[in-house]
Amino acid sequence: MAIRINHIFRYPVKSLTAEKLSKTQLECGRSITNDRRFGLLLDSSAVNVSTSNWMPKTEFLSLMRNERLAALETQFDDTTNILTILHQSRKAARGKLTDHNGRTEIEKYFADYLGDEIARRPKIIESAGNHAFSDHKSPVLSILNLASVKDLEKSTLSPISPMRFRANLWLEGLAPWEEFNWLGYDIKINNATLSVTERIDRCAATNVNPDTAKRDLNIVKALQKNFKHVDMGVFARVSTGGIIRVGDEVLPKSPTTA
Repeated sequence: MAIRINHIFRYPVKSLTAEKLSKTQLECGRSITNDRRFGLLLDSSAVNVSTSNWMPKTEFLSLMRNERLAALETQFDDTTNILTILHQSRKAARGKLTDHNGRTEIEKYFADYLGDEIARRPKIIESAGNHAFSDHKSPVLSILNLASVKDLEKSTLSPISPMRFRANLWLEGLAPWEEFNWLGYDIKINNATLSVTERIDRCAATNVNPDTAKRDLNIVKALQKNFKHVDMGVFARVSTGGIIRVGDEVLPKSPTTA
């Protein structure tokens, strides 16, 4: 069975809604366009509106601590840079993230929505240059093997949505955990080449059910108990740009056959 892309996702604002793509143009040394372009910073005095500095996830609003974020649906418009927030299918807030007034509107909404969960109003910041507010210090794509998720699901006897892992590319056609053998490999997708760099260790954010916004599983504990690690998926760096599409075949090449 061929290995293929099952889904492509981006996350314009860190920890908010995934947006499904049918295709995307990859560029060397960059993440998917507008992926983790914005973040909601907890310490509003610490950073300018735009920065290329890497910061750990603990500096941002995140599902790890603020599971109620999963109850919101957000939509980002590339052309206008406007973020729309829906709560219970109703528009709750709308603002242009590159405009002071628009950012203020969105920041105020999250301060009101989260209330005592946070000490002060968060600050929207934008990544500069090639940077993205990923958990990785350099621009990468995160890759998820759907068969590995299914294997974890069998061990927990509970349904597990792949959305818990907030990956950019979902792959089908691999054996469970086969992606861990790809470290150091190049993978070819059409004219694009990605270099697989490392496994992704997981945190408590994965415990949040993306459909209910409830902490209903301990994913990290289940991984450790059943597989003796806390990893799910791999990071890959774009080494050759190109267009990739849902349904494209993924061709891994080991260093020894390069």
